[in-house]
Amino acid sequence: MDTVDLADIVPGTTPLVGGKASGLGALLRAGERVPEGFCLTTEAYRAGAVPERALLAAYERLGGGPVAVRSSATAEDLPGASFAGQQDTVLGVVGGDALLAAVRRCWASLSGERAVAYRAAQGLADEDPAMAVVVQRMVEPVAAGVMFTANPLTGNRTQTVVDAVPGLGTGVVDGAAETDHYVLPWEGPDPGQPEHGCLSAARLRELQQAGRRVQRALGGPQDVEFAWDAEGTLWLLQSRPVTTLFPLPPGTDPVHGEPRLYLEVGHMQGLRRPVTPMGVSVLRETTRRWLGIVGVEATAADPFLVEIGGRLFTDLTGFVRSPRLRSRVPEAVRVYGPAVARGVRRVLDDPRFAPRPARPGRRALSPAATARLLLAVLPASLLGALRALARPAAARERAFRELERVRRQPRSEPGDPAERIRRAAGLQDATLTGPMMRSLPPLWAALLAQGVAGGLLRGILRPGELNATLRGMPHNVTTRMDLELWDVAVAARPHRELLLGTGPDELAARFARGELPEFGLTAFLARYGIRGSAEIDVGSPRWADDPTPVFAALAGYLRVDDPEQAPPARFARAAVEAEAALAGLVERAARTRPLRARLAGTLLRRGRELAGLRELPKFLWLTPLAEVRRQLLAAGAALAGRGLLERPEDIMFLTLDEALGAARGADRRAVVAGRRREHDREARRRQVPGLLLSDGTDPMTLPDDGAPEHGPDVLVGQPAATGVATGPVRIVHHPSEARLEPGDILVAPTTDPGWTPLFLTLGGLVTETGSPIAHGPTVAREYGIPAVICVPGATTRLTEGQVVTVDGAAGLVRVHGAESPADRGP
Repeated sequence: MDTVDLADIVPGTTPLVGGKASGLGALLRAGERVPEGFCLTTEAYRAGAVPERALLAAYERLGGGPVAVRSSATAEDLPGASFAGQQDTVLGVVGGDALLAAVRRCWASLSGERAVAYRAAQGLADEDPAMAVVVQRMVEPVAAGVMFTANPLTGNRTQTVVDAVPGLGTGVVDGAAETDHYVLPWEGPDPGQPEHGCLSAARLRELQQAGRRVQRALGGPQDVEFAWDAEGTLWLLQSRPVTTLFPLPPGTDPVHGEPRLYLEVGHMQGLRRPVTPMGVSVLRETTRRWLGIVGVEATAADPFLVEIGGRLFTDLTGFVRSPRLRSRVPEAVRVYGPAVARGVRRVLDDPRFAPRPARPGRRALSPAATARLLLAVLPASLLGALRALARPAAARERAFRELERVRRQPRSEPGDPAERIRRAAGLQDATLTGPMMRSLPPLWAALLAQGVAGGLLRGILRPGELNATLRGMPHNVTTRMDLELWDVAVAARPHRELLLGTGPDELAARFARGELPEFGLTAFLARYGIRGSAEIDVGSPRWADDPTPVFAALAGYLRVDDPEQAPPARFARAAVEAEAALAGLVERAARTRPLRARLAGTLLRRGRELAGLRELPKFLWLTPLAEVRRQLLAAGAALAGRGLLERPEDIMFLTLDEALGAARGADRRAVVAGRRREHDREARRRQVPGLLLSDGTDPMTLPDDGAPEHGPDVLVGQPAATGVATGPVRIVHHPSEARLEPGDILVAPTTDPGWTPLFLTLGGLVTETGSPIAHGPTVAREYGIPAVICVPGATTRLTEGQVVTVDGAAGLVRVHGAESPADRGP
């Protein structure tokens, strides 16, 4: 079939007619007014020659005259990829020869540079796309433009955004014309407002109503091209999904439901990419069981962990509505960055979030539930913290004994998949309520010591000075791990050429096949193979599964040829600098406040003896979590053997309950396939909102007149590790992708302990998310690496090779320009 009328296009024919034609067919089936036309199918494109007779015959049936010729590729105008502007449209085509030329131009644009680059960015580089071509009767418009049925900038699903111009709408689409811009609330344009631009209030209402119909018919927010002709008829020329919107919170009604506020918290554990469904399910079950054990009703677990778009959020609505607590929320969330704090202040100004008492029975993260939780755990924790401050060495010894106790826990091998899944659900109970809780007091003691010392020295401390005392912290399991990996790199130097000349992924494959020489990596992975990026997601591979990130880090270590820049030397130097900073601070404070200075010095030194245990509770937790993953994969292998899953790791795209259903015989292959597609699509999302309203709005994108101005060449974030470093930007989205040279500035969405092997040779660290007390910044301080976190859009606003200065005390990143080839060296 070479041609098909637009009115005859039916669902499921995208491979034949492409995305754009499929969308036009859906508009026609929904009863919308679309210019007549036909589609030259992908069969013609795959045949390699324009079927001139069939094409010209269809053109004659259309009546000849001017037509619009539009690309309609098979990967175009889809829910995950709009391809807006990536392929060609030719307007005002008249005559057979011009039509043939326009079709060939559309075909050629499929392999154009911008379309190829776009497909690669969308993860479609390996696809075999084909091009159909839409031919429609031209509308001679008096006004035309583009309508978004949701606000594409803020995400607000209750607003319609319209850009229009007199005449043809090409000036709107290609950005070449100044447009009339309208942002319409759900109720439509205010009839009392004076009209402006080329669209009247009546036309805006008509357009908005059409947009709502299209959104309902096509199943989600749409990007619609429209035109009015001289007779006043509204034509819809195209509709495609708005692909950039972050998903709505589950179970919310953006228009009529109660507005709610959610805070993204997963990045605190390095979870910037989407969490697998099993990862969410295990974390929810763990949270529910733990809360039940400490005496908080199990239903209160839900608001602690709300999954939106594969990311983990918590519900803050109860706090921002609380008459007593709402004013404290901005300062409480400042740990997530100044932009988050500003966003919360904007929410507090929103009349929809006016203070009011909590509604009885509302399942939300309420202050009352939080108070019950704190009363359940704080008394013993405070006592343990005071004991740790009194005897730090004994506290450290007790904490490391807990780690050994967990490591020695016996494994079991249930033969039945259902029993493996049930066992996996409860494997963490004993660890989380016993050893892990008993390992926390030294950490709380360190935080308490630092907080009290900071209060005693208020008015004396300079910016970043307290953080400077935390460099080179001893007794940190993550630091110890990274330095042990350095020892592996030293042992691997005889194989330097092999390890630098071969990609990390290939090295990992050879290691798995036993084809690499032994230089200590096997023993390292036996101790630390439970680690990895996004390691609290049981669906995320560990180093034992895939050591590619470890080989990437080793390559960076092997490039260090200056003994002074070797990680052990840098770490020792950081410890000396911290001791000197502490002594200097106490000496300066003693001139005016001798008693306070002495007490603060004692607390800071005790804190240094304990703060290195910051990483221990999580490291301790990873042992049972790795066993959960092992049991689930074993169950997945059994289910795949029975034909209920395609492969063992597919179990990670089910919940615990769904996996149990599969163990009872339910075929879950179709469910897994759909979730994998959604997971892969979300994994390509570069920006995740730190705050999200239930109507889809990201409060951090709203205008903020109070934000400080630092100039266009300065990015503002949050101080995380003091110091100043200048170097070239290296943007890394996953540790396995890293290709770092000594002194590089690592720019990443977030970090966790799985990233820290890369830190040992860095000049500085910049992340889009984080907290000064999160794992990445903590380790950066210990290595003496300047770090700025919570820099909005850092991975997109900075470019590879730019030279920047990271000021970790001020929280600023200054852009100087591009790196020259000479800067990189031979």
